[in-house]
Amino acid sequence: MSCADCGRGICPDCMVYGPVGIRCPDHARADGKIAAPTRAARSASRSLSQYGPFVTFTLIGMNVAVFLLELLMGAGINGQKGWIYVHGVLYGPAVADGDWWRLVTAPFLHYGPLHLGMNMLVLWFIGPTLENYFGHARYALVYLASGLAGSAGALIWSPNALTVGASGAIWGLMGAALVLEARRIYVFGGQAMGLVVFNLIFTFLVPGVSIGGHIGGFIGGALCALAFSSLRRSPALATLSMAAVGVLSIVVAVAQVG
Repeated sequence: MSCADCGRGICPDCMVYGPVGIRCPDHARADGKIAAPTRAARSASRSLSQYGPFVTFTLIGMNVAVFLLELLMGAGINGQKGWIYVHGVLYGPAVADGDWWRLVTAPFLHYGPLHLGMNMLVLWFIGPTLENYFGHARYALVYLASGLAGSAGALIWSPNALTVGASGAIWGLMGAALVLEARRIYVFGGQAMGLVVFNLIFTFLVPGVSIGGHIGGFIGGALCALAFSSLRRSPALATLSMAAVGVLSIVVAVAQVG
């Protein structure tokens, strides 16, 4: 991260969240006093500096482990076939028959090493900063709620397609960053819009990409960030509102195929 005033790099311990973005200690003291960061941001910074972005690394490890397990259980290198894929891929008619767990499992499956690698690279790049802002537990909640919203979006857009991938959840993180940036909380130093536009072009130009999954995940993450940033003085209510995004996504998905 870099200071919104001077552009210098800032370590997590030195970040000061203010109304004009993240600032370094020198510029935060420019008016003679340090701008007061929010309690949530201050707590998250201490937590991340102590433990590191372990939720991001855990999510990456889970995605990689699932892919390797697929290979061990008979899937091809493209991740298709095999018991895990057959029982975990998102497919509208199967969800309609009661396989609701596919809404959760599909975001942890991938169509081969390239698909997996690209998603994990983006997650490794953008995840730690958002984990720093939200804190470990709420960051995990944003990711899971966005994944569910992505599954719902995929079923709305193309219910009969076989859909897998963590991109819905990752798009949710980008949606969260964009909402925070719109509210003058510059977790990406003002670069969230550029990141979203670039990936939006990629979504519509590359064949086979789940457009509904990306859009659904984006909306889910944006709603989570809006709830958190609006209700951060009531942490319990903010967390409950974020969880409600995931529950609503399940309801919408089941209603779509029901």
